[in-house]
Amino acid sequence: MTLLLAAAGAWIFLLLQLPLPFLFGPMAAALVGALCGAPLAGLGQVSVGARSVLGVAIGTSITPALVGHLPSMLASVALVPLYIAVIGVTGVPFFRRVCGFDPVTAFYAAMPGGAADMTIFGQEAGANVRQLSLVHVTRLMVIMVLAPIILVNIYGVGLTHSVGPPTSELPVLEMLVMALAALIGWRGGARVGLFGAAILGPLIVSAILSLAGFLHLRPPREALLAAQFFIGMGIGVSYVGVTLRELRTAVTGGAAFVLILGAIAGAMTELVTLTGLAPPVEGFLAFMPGGQAEMSMLALVSGADLSFVVVHHLTRVLLVILGAPIVFRLMRRT
Repeated sequence: MTLLLAAAGAWIFLLLQLPLPFLFGPMAAALVGALCGAPLAGLGQVSVGARSVLGVAIGTSITPALVGHLPSMLASVALVPLYIAVIGVTGVPFFRRVCGFDPVTAFYAAMPGGAADMTIFGQEAGANVRQLSLVHVTRLMVIMVLAPIILVNIYGVGLTHSVGPPTSELPVLEMLVMALAALIGWRGGARVGLFGAAILGPLIVSAILSLAGFLHLRPPREALLAAQFFIGMGIGVSYVGVTLRELRTAVTGGAAFVLILGAIAGAMTELVTLTGLAPPVEGFLAFMPGGQAEMSMLALVSGADLSFVVVHHLTRVLLVILGAPIVFRLMRRT
């Protein structure tokens, strides 16, 4: 039923010619179904595995020419720690005083890291897991709705760039290599405990193969559209079982927090744009605190510099994952 509902959402978005129909259609349909009480269910490892397609798409964009441009990104990457600190200093008081969260839940709800990672860390520290997961899922969903609107109406970007060549134009051997890179990277990354293994594992393996000259193209368009479908459906299904009380607190609070994040991200975008550290679209996508998969997809369809966007998001997520538990323990001692 979940798959049929998500497919109907994609079909309606296609008919109405709305942006990113294979991402937003399933997300909207699953969200409406979840809030109406439909017994929806995610696809587990299938949805996780869909992210490996994006990992390969990012990895194949890492070429020797890109590596040569990495030093030019260092100045804007150096602003990421400041960006995280401002979000934390603003977000923790917001969730404590406005939303009434306990200190542990407020801290991990404010951290702009991966939704799954922050939920796990918060659970280990004694946070309210339900509130925490709803805040982060809401953050991702609202950003995924607002970011395309801003790109189209403020930056004048058309979200019509091809995400990849069709299957018919790709050599069979290259597609097989991509599939192996996705599988080995995902499973191997998970085995060694790599955070975000479904994306980062395939990214690392495919980047090595790209730099070595074995991969030259992105994954086929059909695979990337399927990845959009499962990612969108997964976000919508996350709202299954939400109560009215949770809508008033965690979901509303998460949506309101996105406005704060938007103001901070907007300020950072202006800073890197006015100082010449990044073009406007790349600066916007690099500092918009969405998920790695979602922001990478927006970079693909908007024609932005994918590598620039990915480097900044990886830096943000890595710093939060490594630093948040340490900062939290220091705060508890004081």
